[in-house]
Amino acid sequence: MGRINSVKKIIIRQGIVPALFCLSFLTACSQQTEEQPVDYFEIVRPEFTGQLAYETTDFVEDYWRVVGNTGFNKTIHLIADSLQAAGYVLEANAKQSDRFTYRIEKRAMTHHTWEPISAALQIVGTKNPLLLSETNRNMTYLNSVSTPKNGLKAEVVWIKSVDELESVSVKDKVLFAEMNVRKLYKLAVEKGAVGILTYDNPAYLQPEKNTTSIQFRSLPSQDEGNFWGIALSYEAKEKLIAKLYKGTTEVLVNIQTKRYPSEELTIVADIKGSKFPDERLVYSAHIQEPGANDNATGVGTQLEMATTAAKLFAENKTDFKRTMTFLWGDEIISTRRYIQENTTRAKGIKWGISLDMVGENTAVTGGTFLIEKMPDPSAIWTRGKDKHSEWGGAVLKLKDMKPHYLNDFIISTFKQQGKYANWVVETNPFEGGSDHTPFLQANIPGLLLWHFTDQFYHTDNDRIDKVSQETMKNVGTAALVSGLELVNASDSFALAQIENIKKRAKTRLEDEAELSLSALKKGSTINEEKQIITAWEEWYLAALTSINDIYTHGNSNIKTAISKAKKEIQFISKELKASLQ
Repeated sequence: MGRINSVKKIIIRQGIVPALFCLSFLTACSQQTEEQPVDYFEIVRPEFTGQLAYETTDFVEDYWRVVGNTGFNKTIHLIADSLQAAGYVLEANAKQSDRFTYRIEKRAMTHHTWEPISAALQIVGTKNPLLLSETNRNMTYLNSVSTPKNGLKAEVVWIKSVDELESVSVKDKVLFAEMNVRKLYKLAVEKGAVGILTYDNPAYLQPEKNTTSIQFRSLPSQDEGNFWGIALSYEAKEKLIAKLYKGTTEVLVNIQTKRYPSEELTIVADIKGSKFPDERLVYSAHIQEPGANDNATGVGTQLEMATTAAKLFAENKTDFKRTMTFLWGDEIISTRRYIQENTTRAKGIKWGISLDMVGENTAVTGGTFLIEKMPDPSAIWTRGKDKHSEWGGAVLKLKDMKPHYLNDFIISTFKQQGKYANWVVETNPFEGGSDHTPFLQANIPGLLLWHFTDQFYHTDNDRIDKVSQETMKNVGTAALVSGLELVNASDSFALAQIENIKKRAKTRLEDEAELSLSALKKGSTINEEKQIITAWEEWYLAALTSINDIYTHGNSNIKTAISKAKKEIQFISKELKASLQ
């Protein structure tokens, strides 16, 4: 601890980052920009109530949503109606002067869509059903076929490993296993099983507490198939096992589903930039999945962001120098397509922000609000305050890093809203799995707004009673403020990001040096610990370079500020690495 403090004193004594100089320097540079910074929180907070976000969530979560089905398409049209009411013009009818437009993209589907109608599972000889879709709407596997109208009676065969399936007869029987169906599906079909019962709720769902929860599961698309699956709750699984231990067990299964040809819909809303229309920020929220938090809250919060943005413009409270885009569709697929199908448009995408599970009442669901960072060294060396969620993530490599000012800008903005609203904002190292990944794969800065751990994640207990309007208000406010800052960014914004990155780099390097001292005492090597500090140094140096994307006037003061900030970070890093000897 003493050696790190000595380095801090050296930094101060050598005149690195003197507060008075930074303030005067920033002020002087700002005076040379075309306008003074705007406090977007002041104009957004009075307007963003979370009411539309909540009401939209309440509507959307009523439906079990998958691309092309009733609930998915009704959500698309609800969004369109809300956008039109807010002043967005259908793109096909828009004039050249219309800056607020939307379109519904339609694409042919190569397979049928699917939706559940009803389901019941009962152990033959018992009075009450084991499961009913009225109370467990996730019980039916996505893409399951219907049974006969009066149901199907069959013996249950319990296997405890995939190898066991090779040696038992399951023809015309129901297979039961406590494992992921992907390991069993193909062989079960080949061996003539009529359907499958599974249980594999992960520990973070607290299944022994939430005994009725069922996490939704899916089968491969089977337009010509004839196989079904039922996922069990912990309670149902325990009752079935108890009966199986007593001897031969039959179940009565009645599943009714719909499979029909449809089309894939995606809705895109644009606010055309007045100065740099080809440069854009893209927000994305996926519609499919059956839950309230996942992801009706993302749909609703993003919709209120779009309508609030239109209101602020109509009241002459803000402009949009760059284009702001809102995209709703199929998770990852729609976002990836948006990036890939138009290479000219993709070149202008400067930032991507994904809203996924953004409305949780954490007092009920657990976990916390998280900003999943772009790949930085915490996804290689996860230590100290950095923690992965229980979703987990693979250990990345230095070549996977995506240094950019977007990371620390978004964190700082959300922390500001957190302080204002007494709302907890945390971060996690990159893990992937949502709409931010297509941006990153296309080398576009992108990150995720979400919550985890959630004890109701992907379960049929993820309903409106787990949603908080206040949370959506906080997320939507900070996300829209961030967006307004980005699309209107100029020299003053660039200068502010230089200061922010410099400050956060200094803090990070000092924290990592403290952790390195502890690691050395536990047997780590000097070279390894220096490598970690160097990785953070290089990440922040590259993040400073990325600020060159922003300023538009060739302001030499900005180049000077970036260069000076880099030297200060290099100095701090050098001194901290020396302190490890």
